[in-house]
Amino acid sequence: MPQLTALLFDVDGTLADTERDGHRPAFNKAFREAGLDWDWSVELYADLLTVTGGKERIRYFVEKYLPDFTPEEGIAEFAARMHKRKTHFYLAMLQAGEIPLRVGAERLIREARAAGLRLGIATTTTPENVTYLLKATLGEESIGWFECIAAGDIVPKKKPAPDIYLYAMEMMGLRPDECLAFEDSDNGIRSSTAANLKTIVTINDYTRDHDFSKAVLVVDQFGEADAPFTVLNGDAGTHTYVTLDLLQQVFSQYARF
Repeated sequence: MPQLTALLFDVDGTLADTERDGHRPAFNKAFREAGLDWDWSVELYADLLTVTGGKERIRYFVEKYLPDFTPEEGIAEFAARMHKRKTHFYLAMLQAGEIPLRVGAERLIREARAAGLRLGIATTTTPENVTYLLKATLGEESIGWFECIAAGDIVPKKKPAPDIYLYAMEMMGLRPDECLAFEDSDNGIRSSTAANLKTIVTINDYTRDHDFSKAVLVVDQFGEADAPFTVLNGDAGTHTYVTLDLLQQVFSQYARF
């Protein structure tokens, strides 16, 4: 029977609740700096999140809501410039410690590492966003805990395409039947399951209504002993938060089918 060897993590919304209180306000700061009166509200951003990738999200917003907006430099160049400034503001927020990891995420990562499980990241956000988040929350040395940080434009097609997960597994020399993936969104689980990965979902406010029927387990958070999760789909047995024992249980159950 295949053995659980590695954990592959999405970042935005999974390891940290970055979308609502991180990326969204950083976009708005970039727009204000550019003299634009755009304001991406919490509600509007829910629609924009149906598109993965920051540059792609800007272009989608313009196409859907401001079709007459035609920057002189062209929409692709404009989106890239805005995204670069947004990243600047977002990284400043990370450095200031304004974006924590989700409940239970740090504990799970440390336990997995201590147990010898291999760790990787597969995300559509930029590599800088990932490394700054890890350094701000887990310390400088944490970058080396992850064998592969597959991020941003390193593959031609972003989620829901499976490319980013396929790339991470190739770089780590892994097969899908050795891994568990962690996701939080429809695009995310479509990506991971298209790469034949067993996937655990930790929802957030933006994704609680997404279709996670292909997940092996859906919970509202990783949880802690004093902050138990709520199981939304799947069988966690007697567990009240995500532990290595639970991961092994879920992995073994799924491997039998």
